[in-house]
Amino acid sequence: MKLNFFDKLFGSGFYTGYISLAPGTFGSFLALLIYWIPGFEKAVVLIPAIILFTFYGIYLGNKFEKIYGKDPSQCTIDEFVGTWISLILVPKTILISGITFIVWRLFDIIKPFPVKHAEKLEGGAGIMLDDIVAGIYSMIIIHFILLIFKL
Repeated sequence: MKLNFFDKLFGSGFYTGYISLAPGTFGSFLALLIYWIPGFEKAVVLIPAIILFTFYGIYLGNKFEKIYGKDPSQCTIDEFVGTWISLILVPKTILISGITFIVWRLFDIIKPFPVKHAEKLEGGAGIMLDDIVAGIYSMIIIHFILLIFKL
């Protein structure tokens, strides 16, 4: 099996998956930069992007696993989805984006229940679902932080 140009480009998070050191962090950071494109933060743009990348990510995750093995580091499209989920309906400021990025990376790395369990699913579903759950956790925590600190 071989990846075509678009599958490799999107599946690897615009080639962040091929960075040898911390590809998930680089993928997440690039997703954050994309979020900062004017208008991308709007729910009518962000949520369809999340849905599209989720389904495409499941498809690509299956392909990446056949080539690189279980939950390969080369596949970082899942980091984009998790990052974007964590940013849903948050104010677009540098401070809040930075806090959200850190909270998201912590949940993605620590993998509290059921994130770790979701990761054990086979293929693209497992690749995507753990980051979706971690993104949801991050989004909830960020919204609590916003409420508590009135940011």
